Formats: sequence, C-alpha cells, structure tokens
Amino acid sequence: VQLVESGGGLVQAGGSLRLSCEASGRTFSNYYMAWFRQAPGKEREFVGAIRRSGSTVYADSVKGRFTISRDNAKSTLYLQMNTLKPEDTAVYYCAARTGGLTSSQSYDYWGQGTLVTVSS
Repeated sequence: VQLVESGGGLVQAGGSLRLSCEASGRTFSNYYMAWFRQAPGKEREFVGAIRRSGSTVYADSVKGRFTISRDNAKSTLYLQMNTLKPEDTAVYYCAARTGGLTSSQSYDYWGQGTLVTVSS
C-alpha cells in the first residue's frame, strides 16, 4: 500500500492543524493505521493508532489534544491536532500494518512524512 501525507505547515502555539494520509494500492480497511513523528535531533516516536474497528490509542504526550480517525470509503487516515505546542514540531508520518495494533515501529508501510512547525 502507498501512503501520502498532507496538511502540514506552520501554525502558532495553541492553534490547530489536520493532517491527512491517503492510501492506495490495497484495501485500506484491512489495515491498522498509526501516526508517528520525528522531531529535529530526536528519534521517531509513536503518536497514536487506530484499529480497523475505529478504536484508538494515543501517546500520553498528545492524549486529549490529538484525535485520529479514518474514512475507509476515502481510504484516508486523519490526525486532528488541537492546542498545539512548540514541542509538537516534527515530521509526521503515517504507517500501516495488518498484524494488529502496536506502538512499536514495526509497521509494514510508511508515508514520506509532512512537516509540522509550531511557533511560540
């Protein structure tokens, strides 16, 4: 499956942004989907994930501020980010796997990433 993220950009602290990840090539609804991010000089980290059923899990750092959703009819994954902080600045990646939900990096398919910059 091919994954293409979009929606990144520059936003002020306290603002909101919605990222999208469009999938193609395989049946999107068969996949567990996740968002990861990598800040400058840091390792890539788990943001959150969504099961095929639509239930979600989140990293503690974004819980209550970020919301993951999916539209299987559009083969698209979303990340709604509210109350953004400068420490949310990172390249955001979507990822897909069929083998169940995990917060580890063991996803089979990755997008190219989209940059989110939060100014203070």
